[in-house]
Amino acid sequence: MAIIVIAEDEFLIADVLSIMLEDAGHEVAAAPHGQAALSLVKERRPDLVITDFMMPLMTGLELAQALRADEELSTIPIILVSGAQASIGRSHPDMFDDVLDKPYDETRLLNAVEGALVGRSQV
Repeated sequence: MAIIVIAEDEFLIADVLSIMLEDAGHEVAAAPHGQAALSLVKERRPDLVITDFMMPLMTGLELAQALRADEELSTIPIILVSGAQASIGRSHPDMFDDVLDKPYDETRLLNAVEGALVGRSQV
């Protein structure tokens, strides 16, 4: 079981994603924007962060930059799940371990999660 923080401002998407990950055996904590997610990450020290791109207060890119700049948090894998901004995420491979387009396939998302977690365990 992994601890996963989700940063997603769309409540229904966050809820569906949380249920999907909990059904896969993970513990999930959701935040409505990047700033709240950053606080959760500092508090919970998760195994993985899944973030949307466009959110109020702090975008997914800004969240990733804050995590990568913090020596204690910089190795946490980050998956970006976004609609129109996924291409921006792909242009920053140093920030995101994987980028998925919305709407995403559940199997593809769970495979990305497992891949990121396996990669983290090898660090």
